[in-house]
Amino acid sequence: MTKNKSFTLMEILVYIGVLSVIIVAISSFFLWAIRSNTKTRVTRETLDNSRRSMEIIIYEIKEAQSVYTPTSSSSQLSLETTHYLPQGEKISYIDFYLCGTQLCLKKESQSPIALTSERVEVKNLFFTQVATTSTLPSIRVSLTIDYKNPSNLPEYQASVNLSSTASLRNY
Repeated sequence: MTKNKSFTLMEILVYIGVLSVIIVAISSFFLWAIRSNTKTRVTRETLDNSRRSMEIIIYEIKEAQSVYTPTSSSSQLSLETTHYLPQGEKISYIDFYLCGTQLCLKKESQSPIALTSERVEVKNLFFTQVATTSTLPSIRVSLTIDYKNPSNLPEYQASVNLSSTASLRNY
């Protein structure tokens, strides 16, 4: 009698079960890696937009001659500056404010420039003049930026809340 070298039904079922577990584990790992990469990208973009916006605002405050109070409020900051001068002018004005859900910078006689990308939205923007013993004012800037997430997926949720204070240097 010859011995058959074949698989039994039980062995085939065990192999299929083990293969299924391996495939599910590998698939789960790849899905986790994709979600993790998406979350990292979303967080990085939100943080980059927040950091860049805050750096620009703080730089302009430090370089400004004074705060232009007639158009400044808690949600808009207007600065008198000697940068970005229109032809024939000795002083210019720049404004920071919300235009929709984006943070905008408007230089005198120019169209507004969005400082944040379209993929993020500014939730809060507050400017507060801080009382100091110096004659030069200090401005506290509070900024909250969220990643736009219309589908409300957890991997697309990111929020950054920054605040900083800068004093006018007025050289």
